[in-house]
Amino acid sequence: MQRTFTGHYRAYRPGAFTRADREEVTILFGGLHWRAERLIQGALANLGYRTRVLPTATREDLLTGREVADIGQCCPTSFTTGNLANFLRGEARATSPGEVARKYAYVTAGACGACRFGQYHQSYELALRNVGMESFRMFLLAQNGLDQGAAEGGGIELDLRFTLGAIWAVIVADLVQDLEYQVRPYEVRPGETARVARECVEHLFEVFRTSPARGRRLAAPLWYLATGRFTRALREVHRAFGAIEVDRLRVKPVVKITGEFYLQTVEGDPNYNIHRWLEAEGAEVYPAAISIWLDYLMRHAGQDYEDHVGVARGARWKAGAVRAGQGILRWTYDRMRRALGDLPREMPAQRELRALAAPYFHSRLNGGEGDMLIGKALWAHRHRKAHMICELSPYSCMPNTMSIGAMAAVTGKHPDLLYAPLEIKGDAEIHALSRCQMILTEAKRRAQREFEDALAVNGLTMERARELVEAAPELARATFRVPRRGAAGTAANLVHHLAGIARPRKIRLPVTQEARA
Repeated sequence: MQRTFTGHYRAYRPGAFTRADREEVTILFGGLHWRAERLIQGALANLGYRTRVLPTATREDLLTGREVADIGQCCPTSFTTGNLANFLRGEARATSPGEVARKYAYVTAGACGACRFGQYHQSYELALRNVGMESFRMFLLAQNGLDQGAAEGGGIELDLRFTLGAIWAVIVADLVQDLEYQVRPYEVRPGETARVARECVEHLFEVFRTSPARGRRLAAPLWYLATGRFTRALREVHRAFGAIEVDRLRVKPVVKITGEFYLQTVEGDPNYNIHRWLEAEGAEVYPAAISIWLDYLMRHAGQDYEDHVGVARGARWKAGAVRAGQGILRWTYDRMRRALGDLPREMPAQRELRALAAPYFHSRLNGGEGDMLIGKALWAHRHRKAHMICELSPYSCMPNTMSIGAMAAVTGKHPDLLYAPLEIKGDAEIHALSRCQMILTEAKRRAQREFEDALAVNGLTMERARELVEAAPELARATFRVPRRGAAGTAANLVHHLAGIARPRKIRLPVTQEARA
């Protein structure tokens, strides 16, 4: 029998992407919510890159991913590999595989650790081989580095200008997303919030695209920290949202989204359109911010350095540098949040999340979102930020399986915490949403009971509450910040605020000499 030698396995190595290629090659990326993708596109255009956002993954992409890559991979891997494969196939049909490989390159995030995220590049490589696109160029952006130098060929420079532009774009997009999700459930004219959000994101795209940020090393971070360009733009966004009329006396349960990074971030088929489905079911969605994930990554890096103080040279200094980076991230987030009238929700402190999760999940287990899933659920419950937690976990995801197991202990000690863990396979929508609906029904009851209690304790009726809102036109503007008065729901907090308006104020008159006598 004749034996053939096929050669040793060679890891994928992309072809060179040179500076001269920038004028002709379009960089593909995706996998986030559309606001972040659009603003990152603006930040990269400012640096001279041609970019194109991949379309949101669909059920067809899921099936393609299973076909051309590892069948045992988690559904985010299937969605993203199938999404790329189908896009390249479509482009190749219009031209040729060689032309597609010449015209496009793909940039995505990479990592290592317990999660399959560390093997995404191998799934992409397998998919590229199976669709006949072995020469296609793919570059990994490590999620734990700010200045990674130039990619093969020097055409893509993963330096501070590249990274900081993307981070600032993510922060701004997170804030706009949070504001949009707070306003849309209460809009009086359906569709107005979505329209204003689209217009604002396009305006912010131009702000990033035409940014005067230049220089390298220290010049780039100093400019981003000192400039008022983005806060001025966000104040314009605040004014645009201020024209939206809202009715915040509608009683809606607040549902906080947590889970695996891709599934909690994307909006579409990969997570059964859970954000819009919850809104259609009468909920106010508390979306997951990418900025919190960045804060978490820095916290884990700092922990690692702290563990090596006295063992590894420079560990103490590096731990301090990471803490400083976290401080800068949070300061920037808060600064931009203030430009939006403090309407978007604050970032939870990572130390508090770690402390809350510590009895249930070890802080050094860093696969997926690790202890942050437990920490965020307890934080939202403890501070009455939401009526219900909806955790989106990929089928067979090891880190999320661990977190769901730990949450069993959490709900045992906190039986009043409403927790809906949804296992996302990509093709079991009815099962997942029906499970979520059961928990959501109880969340609606709690929101209604909370609202009625607020009316009763303040001696108000619904009719009187409506009169008070009509008497104060600013309360019907989307940019009015409803003070938090101990309730989770927006309507209940508004009732507590209205009670303060309704109470007659005691006026202290000056005491005359005659009165003293």
